[in-house]
Amino acid sequence: MLSPLPAFTFAPKSRCAASSAVATGGQVRKPNRRSRTKVTIDDVAQRAGVSAMTVSRVVNAEKNVHPATRELVLSVVRELNYAPNLAARSLAKADDVRVGLIYGNPSGGYLSEFLVGALDECTSRGAQLVLVKSLGLDAESAEDAVQRLIAGGVTGAVLTSPLGESKYVSDRLAAAGVPSVAVATGRFRGDVSCVRLDDRRAAYDMTRLLLDLGHRRIGFIKGHPSQAASTERLAGFEAAIAETSGCEVTVAQGYFTFQSGLPAAEELLDNPSVPTAIFASNDDMAAAVISVAHRRFLDVPKDLTVVGFDDTAVATTLWPALTTVRQPVAAMAAMAIELLLQDIRSIREGETPPPIDRVVEHTLVQRNSSAPPRVAHRRGVAAVAGAATVRQPSR
Repeated sequence: MLSPLPAFTFAPKSRCAASSAVATGGQVRKPNRRSRTKVTIDDVAQRAGVSAMTVSRVVNAEKNVHPATRELVLSVVRELNYAPNLAARSLAKADDVRVGLIYGNPSGGYLSEFLVGALDECTSRGAQLVLVKSLGLDAESAEDAVQRLIAGGVTGAVLTSPLGESKYVSDRLAAAGVPSVAVATGRFRGDVSCVRLDDRRAAYDMTRLLLDLGHRRIGFIKGHPSQAASTERLAGFEAAIAETSGCEVTVAQGYFTFQSGLPAAEELLDNPSVPTAIFASNDDMAAAVISVAHRRFLDVPKDLTVVGFDDTAVATTLWPALTTVRQPVAAMAAMAIELLLQDIRSIREGETPPPIDRVVEHTLVQRNSSAPPRVAHRRGVAAVAGAATVRQPSR
């Protein structure tokens, strides 16, 4: 369910509270440490070889657990004499959990996918989802978003890119006793749990696809310079190019928005060495490239191959449909909610959960926007066309 934020008066909070503190009744207190002999839900999960969330579902008699898994977990519960406390049982059902989500991603397509995944997962858990928009990427905007989230009384927070890359944001939340999980961070920071794609490898695989099609004049549109994912995708592109001789590369700056992709595409296509393929760092900018190509009466993909990144809804509403890297954005949002609930449970049981780095798989989806360069057509190389083809990247 979606919960609006209440109005509030800004009141600076102390920055000296420990990151493992729990906010209760406006005060910050240290959680009581559990007895060394007490069996926790994580002990049961480790012995059974399943996640703590699965143990929670079994203990709370939820239906979406395989019978064999349910029996295994119950046997371990009996073996360890595990008795969940009332706080943990309440949390397992997420009846008292308010998940805060700070968003500021400039890509409308990405944000739409992310919100759907987060809302679906919260709804299935019975948790509330509290949304806060950051109006900018500067420290003042981030501070304002964090304060509004804390004032909303959230139990934990999910941080989308680029705010998920801000140590300041996660530290401010931790100081208020609010655990957080970051999504699409580009790299594992080490201080908070994160759900991410291997952006470097994904961009490398997409560039290899272009090279395998026969392209040697390739343009690349970078993402926002403040985001680690932009750096990683450029690095993957450059790594693949470095393995192939005879390439002519041109690079333009974008900011992960359709509007920024328009001048970037114009710049690349005005270059004396006109690219036969352009790899944009996200689907929104790839859509801008196709728009510019159409205005110039270029045939996509015969005159220009265009590929993107993310596989958001825009990828299949374009003409022609976009070849892109599939990043399971909605699934990543759901994973972040699951990790956050596990962290909240651990804190309530007096534990300090270690940061988890969860890397999800990517795939290459080939659609009608990619083909060999026109010279390759004259040599008899068949174009890539027709229905979408999902290609698992080589490892």
